[in-house]
Amino acid sequence: MEVKTMSVDWDDVSYVISSQYRIGAMERLAEGPTTPSRIAADLDLGIAHISRALQGLRERDLVELLVSEDRRKGRVYGITEKGQQVWTEIESEELAPAD
Repeated sequence: MEVKTMSVDWDDVSYVISSQYRIGAMERLAEGPTTPSRIAADLDLGIAHISRALQGLRERDLVELLVSEDRRKGRVYGITEKGQQVWTEIESEELAPAD
């Protein structure tokens, strides 16, 4: 069986690391699916910033909405395979600032 490897899109890496909100959202979602309010609470950041970060990440197919688009409350997001590869590259290259 052939193992398929995708090369990392450095534009996506750059996009994520240029925002503390995107970094925080990706780091938290790499641990497992969660809601924007949980990410905001865990990181002590504003919900509006996290929601905007998630929207941008979603447009780049780095995270996905795991519930119906119609839901306004209790939206659960998860990291995509592409997003996981980008996050792995960020961590391996130590591009995210340490806490």
